[in-house]
Amino acid sequence: MNLSKGYLLALVGVFTYLSWLLVEPFVQYVLAAVLIAFVLYPLQGRLEERVSPSIASFLLILLAVVAFFLPFLVVAGLVAEDAARILENADTGALGITELEQTIEAETGISVDLTSSLMDAAQGIGTTVLERSTAWFSAFTHALIGLGLALFLVYYLLKDGDDLMAWLREMTPLPADVQNDLYTELSDVMWAVLAGHVLIAIIQGVIAGLGLFATGIPNAALWTFVMVILALIPLIGAFLVWGPAVVYLFATGEPALAVALAVYSTVIVGVSDDYLRPIVVDRYAELNPAVIILGVLGGVYAFGIMGLFFGPVVLGALLATIDVVDDNYDRLEGESGTTET
Repeated sequence: MNLSKGYLLALVGVFTYLSWLLVEPFVQYVLAAVLIAFVLYPLQGRLEERVSPSIASFLLILLAVVAFFLPFLVVAGLVAEDAARILENADTGALGITELEQTIEAETGISVDLTSSLMDAAQGIGTTVLERSTAWFSAFTHALIGLGLALFLVYYLLKDGDDLMAWLREMTPLPADVQNDLYTELSDVMWAVLAGHVLIAIIQGVIAGLGLFATGIPNAALWTFVMVILALIPLIGAFLVWGPAVVYLFATGEPALAVALAVYSTVIVGVSDDYLRPIVVDRYAELNPAVIILGVLGGVYAFGIMGLFFGPVVLGALLATIDVVDDNYDRLEGESGTTET
C-alpha cells in the first residue's frame, strides 16, 4: 500500500467515525426508518408507474403515519385509560389502609398514620418529578426531532432507493449474480422476521387479548399490549400474561371462565404459533426459534427497542451471508467484481 492509498483510507476511517458520532444519537430512529422504508418499498415501485417518485414517496409517508402512528396512538390511549383506572381504584379505601391501620394498632398498640406517610412519599416523588422535568423535556424534544428525522429518512429512502441500491452495487466488489444472491437472501430474512415474527406476534397478542376481554379480565387493553410485546419471544411470550389470568379467574371464583380462557388460549393462540408461523416463515427464510430468541434478547441490549426487530435480522443475515459465501467462495478466487446486471 502506497502513501496515497493509506492517506485516503485514513480519511475514510476518520470521516466514518465522525459520521457515526452524528448518527449515534438518533440510531433508533434511523433503524425505524430503514424498517418502514423496506416494508413500503414495493409499493413505491407500483406507485411510480402512475405518479412521480416524489409524489409516490409523499403518499406513502401519509400511509405510514396512518398505518403505524394512528394505531399506536389508539393503543396508547387505551393503555393510558387502563392505567388511569388502576390509579383511580388505588384510593385509601380500595387499598384498605384504614382497616390496616386499625389492625396494626389492635395487634401492637402502636398508632400509625399510613395515609400521612404515603402523602410524604408522594411529596418526595413530586419533588423528584420537578427535578427531573428538565431531563424529561429534553427527552421529549429529542423524540420529536427523532420522529421528524425518521419521516424525512423514509421519504428519501423511498424516493432515491433505486439510486442507493445502484450505488451499493457499484461499490460492492462482487459479481452481479453473487450480489443478486446476497440481496435476495437478506431480503428473505427481513421479510421472514417481519411477517413470521412481528406479524405473528401481533396476531397472537390480539387473539389472546380477545380472550381476556371476553372473560372480563381487568385492564384487558393494557395486558393485550403487553402480550403483543411478549409474543415477540417465541413459544413462551403470550403465556406469561394469559397463564396468570387463568389463575386470577380461579382465585376470584370463576372456574368456568378460567377453564374457557385456558382452553381458548392453548388451542387458538397455540394454533397461530404452530401453524401460521411456519407457513409464513417458510415462504421466505427458515429461521430457527433459537435464532429469534437470541436475536430478540440480544438485540434489545445492543440496539434498544428496535433490537426487537433488528436482532433476529442481524443473526439471520449472518446465516444468509454464510450460505452465499459457501455457494460462491471457490469460484470467486482470482475473480474481480463486476456491477453488470
